[in-house]
Amino acid sequence: MPQEPETQRAMVIVAHPDDAEFGCAGTVARWSDEGWHVTYVILTDGSGGGPDDAMDVGPAARQAISRQRKAEQRAAADVLGVKEVLFLDYPDGSLQPTLELRRDIVRVVRQYRPARVIIPSPDRVWVPSYVLRRQHPDHLAAGQAALAALYPAAQNPWDFPELLAEGLAPHRVSEIYVIGAPTLNYAVDITSTLDRKIEALRAHRSQLGDRFGEIERMIRTAAAERGVKHGMEYAEEFHRIVHW
Repeated sequence: MPQEPETQRAMVIVAHPDDAEFGCAGTVARWSDEGWHVTYVILTDGSGGGPDDAMDVGPAARQAISRQRKAEQRAAADVLGVKEVLFLDYPDGSLQPTLELRRDIVRVVRQYRPARVIIPSPDRVWVPSYVLRRQHPDHLAAGQAALAALYPAAQNPWDFPELLAEGLAPHRVSEIYVIGAPTLNYAVDITSTLDRKIEALRAHRSQLGDRFGEIERMIRTAAAERGVKHGMEYAEEFHRIVHW
């Protein structure tokens, strides 16, 4: 378990390996540089993200791609200074915001006791344009389950009393950063960490492969466009919730 004060602990909860790198890696790298103890929680096993032209998608193939994507995620996390990468190993592609998933998220939140948590949006965004990748059903389920876990369940002793029996006391998260929310109200300057975001994305070879040059251009362009809005060179945007 981390030894830092709770005020210096952060957590990122996402559905798949590579989701964090696309959504918040610049912010994660900056927080790590500032002394934050960052933990990744990946909800699925990554077993549904193999090649689009695959003809063998049986159990052995799924296990192999899961192992590869987990290794890629750990390599990406190392680039960013992330301390731990936890996999809850729900089946990739069929994530649902069940009470079981909510309880498992509450468990890790109470174990690691972060002050800040980054999560995906539980809501679809239709304007200015519909981006399919952002609307993956697993992403929406992850956002819904994570938000319900952070409030009220993680801080409420009456939710999941079995966790009290495990010695896990309630914990209140102070800040929640939502990736891709319909309303964005906060920006983080990632000018000093954009190159590390790109390097971390490069670790996900099974997902990006020959398209990496195109992906890098897209990431840099998007970060610059967000930066212009906030008087920064490069930025990542969130909906930030301050939880009193």
